[in-house]
Amino acid sequence: MTFAFRAHFLARLIGQFPTGDFEMTQTRQWLLNGHPRGRRIVDDDLKLVTVDLPEPGPGQMLLKTLYMGFDPAQKGWMENIADYVAPMAIGDVMRGSGITEVVKSNGGKYPEGTVLAGSTGWSEYVIHNGAELNVVEPSLSPTAMLSVLGTTGVTAYCGLFKVGQPVAGDVVLVSGAAGATGSIVGQLAKIGGCTAIGIAGGPEKCAWLVEEAGYDHAIDYKAGNIRQQIKDIAPGGVNVIFDNVGGKILNDMLSCIATNARVVICGGISRYESGSLPAGPENYFNLVFRRARMEGFIVLDWMNEFPAIRKRLANWVHSGDLAYREDIQEGFENAPATLQRLFDGANKGKQLLKL
Repeated sequence: MTFAFRAHFLARLIGQFPTGDFEMTQTRQWLLNGHPRGRRIVDDDLKLVTVDLPEPGPGQMLLKTLYMGFDPAQKGWMENIADYVAPMAIGDVMRGSGITEVVKSNGGKYPEGTVLAGSTGWSEYVIHNGAELNVVEPSLSPTAMLSVLGTTGVTAYCGLFKVGQPVAGDVVLVSGAAGATGSIVGQLAKIGGCTAIGIAGGPEKCAWLVEEAGYDHAIDYKAGNIRQQIKDIAPGGVNVIFDNVGGKILNDMLSCIATNARVVICGGISRYESGSLPAGPENYFNLVFRRARMEGFIVLDWMNEFPAIRKRLANWVHSGDLAYREDIQEGFENAPATLQRLFDGANKGKQLLKL
C-alpha cells in the first residue's frame, strides 16, 4: 500500500471524502441547562447546540420536525418535581411534543412522507422507531393533533367527563378558560347541556370566550372580587369546577360550590413562578359543608381511550360544535421564548411553533 493510498483511505474513514454509503444529518437541538425551581425560566436554562445524527438503523426513521407544541407542564418537567414522568438531567434534549414528517425510513413503522404526531423533543430532526407516534387526522390541519386532538383536547375531555362527571343543567366553572385546555372544556360543557362560566384575564380574552368559544359568561379576574362575580352569575352555586390555575382563584371558586359539587384539579399555573406546590386553599372545608369532592388527575391514565376520544372530538369539530384556537410562533431558535408566553399570559389558544 503506497503512502498516497493510505492517506486517501484514512481520509475516507474520518469523513473528508464521502463514501456514498453513510451520511450524517445535522440538526439543532435545545438541551436542558438549568432547573428553574422557584423562578422564571431564564435564557441559560436552555442551551442551543448543533449535532450530527447518524443514518436510521434497522426499523428506524429520520423525522423532520414541522411544528412544536407547548404546555405549562413542561416547566414542571424542567424542575423535576413531576414524578409521573422520568426526571430530566442537565444535557437532556428538552422534552416536548411535535408534528413531524418521515423523510427517511430504514424499514421503519411508517413510510416516507407520513406526517406523525407525538413526543419527539426539541430537535429539528429526530431518529425514532415510531413507538407512541400517531398518524395525523387527515381531515383536519396537522396542528390539530397538538391542540384539539392532542393532549390539550383529551385532557379537557377526560378531566371534565371522567372526573367532573357533569349532567345536563349543571353549572361548570373553568379557570384559565382562555387557554388551550380551558377553552375546550367550556365547549364540551355546552355540548353536555351545561352552563359554562369561564375565568380569564382582561376584556379581550373574556369577549373571546363568549363570542367565539361559546361560554355563557366570562369573569375577568383582573377586575377583582372574583368571588362576588361568581355569586352574581351563579347564585345557586357551581356544580363542577375545572381548575387550571390554583392559588387565590381556586380559593374563591371553592367558596361558591353547590351541594355535591365536583372540583377537578387539572393544573396550577399560578405556582410555576414559585416552583413550589401552592398552599392548601383556605376554603377547602367548604368541601365538607357541601358534601363535595376535589380530585386531581393525570390524563395518561386513560391513554388506551385516546383514539376513541380523538374521534369524538374530531366529529364535534366537523359538526361545528367544537372550535379551537392556535397561537403559532415561528423559528426553532425562538422555542424558549415561545414556552415563556404561556407564563406571561401572551398566548391565545394552543401555543405552537412552526419550524
